[in-house]
Amino acid sequence: MVAVALAELERLVDAALRRAGAGPEMAAAAARALVLAEAQGIGSHGLARVAQYCTHLRIGRVDGNARPRVQQARGGAVLVDAGEGLAFEACELAVAEGVQRALAQGVAFAGVRRSHHAGVLVDHLRPAAAAGLAALGFANSPAAMPAAGGRHAIFGTNPLAAAFPRRAADPLLIDLSLSEVARGKVMLAAKEGRPIPPGWALDRDGQPTTDAKAALDGVMLPIGAVSSPKGAMLALVVELLVTALIGANFGFEASSFFVDEGNRPGIGQAFLFIDPDALAGRASYLERLEQLVREMQVDAGVRLPGARREALRRRAQTEGAAVPEALWATLRALAGA
Repeated sequence: MVAVALAELERLVDAALRRAGAGPEMAAAAARALVLAEAQGIGSHGLARVAQYCTHLRIGRVDGNARPRVQQARGGAVLVDAGEGLAFEACELAVAEGVQRALAQGVAFAGVRRSHHAGVLVDHLRPAAAAGLAALGFANSPAAMPAAGGRHAIFGTNPLAAAFPRRAADPLLIDLSLSEVARGKVMLAAKEGRPIPPGWALDRDGQPTTDAKAALDGVMLPIGAVSSPKGAMLALVVELLVTALIGANFGFEASSFFVDEGNRPGIGQAFLFIDPDALAGRASYLERLEQLVREMQVDAGVRLPGARREALRRRAQTEGAAVPEALWATLRALAGA
């Protein structure tokens, strides 16, 4: 492992993406997001994605010259067109617009269409929590999971996220994939030649597998799929929120992120923002939230959502991130360093 300062990692990721064809704003937004993920210990959505993004830029699956724009807005609703670029700059615009509208009107919904991989979904909600808003995030991705009772991939792993600001404490940060595990973890296992646990995936023939490469060729299983269709139903809800409402591609219309060739995925992200002052009031909201947190912490083993990632982020700010030597070499090569 190599300990690298976060600022240096951002510089190298930015350089790698620009070298592959990303514009300066696109590269900077993506570098911030990927390094933040790495700082939180979420390697599957951090530096491991840089080579993939660079390939997609070089071969045209991402338009490096794209700049996001507000396509439509009315009241508390706003739609951002990512222009088939990387997702991060477009999501920053959507969140900024949504936060502004929610503070003015009490609630807002912001969608992003013609987009790409959204990274750590809950990180997009940090500005909303900093502004005192409760926020939800939704995203779809290239098809990786079957519908309830099905065997072929229709939905992506379709993460959902939530951020709830607290009084004088870190916000609660909730982020989960609706597959049994995030597909990025299977990608890392395949790269490292490690098996995956039973119950994560099926192979291309619809059979359970612990082979990570076979899992990438097959389908991921929704959460709870062995005993319940609930995970698949939640994936359906997310899919409709980020496609039918905002005009993004369905997961089955988007080529996999984990292959070089394919189409521009054109998938979607959506964010909902709620101002507590528009409902029971901020004082009531904060007191009720703290009452719930106190009750949760009666049991010694309870860890608040987001607490571990925030501790890791703070440590990385002073100590840097620990980067595997092979990944460090790849990153430097991509950046031309």
